[in-house]
Amino acid sequence: MSPPLRITNCSRGTVLGTRIALADSWMSRLRGYLGRPQPRPGDGLLLSPCNSIHMWGVRFPLDVVFLTGAGEVVAVREGLEPNSRPVRVSGSRYVLEVPPGTIRSTGTAVGDAFAWSRVEGRRPLEAL
Repeated sequence: MSPPLRITNCSRGTVLGTRIALADSWMSRLRGYLGRPQPRPGDGLLLSPCNSIHMWGVRFPLDVVFLTGAGEVVAVREGLEPNSRPVRVSGSRYVLEVPPGTIRSTGTAVGDAFAWSRVEGRRPLEAL
């Protein structure tokens, strides 16, 4: 089980989370937040590679950030509701799913630059 990620919006000097799990297998990306508890502030899921998501079966809203391979924000969706239509963003390589209100509280916008690193010494919230 790999350590969680810390994801920072370098353009704004804000941290989106320090307990971000990496979903980098087909099954972990497909599952996403299905059957999982609602994330708390600091929690999240980084899907890789990914350019589209669905909210079918997810029981709570999420903020979603679409990123290029270089970590540039190409789209944001605030408060994406459960069972809403799938969202696809051409040109994205990663999708970050975080608790609602995270985009607004961090000032995240299209064009911002993100970076992430492993948080050593911390255990991930749940194995993917």
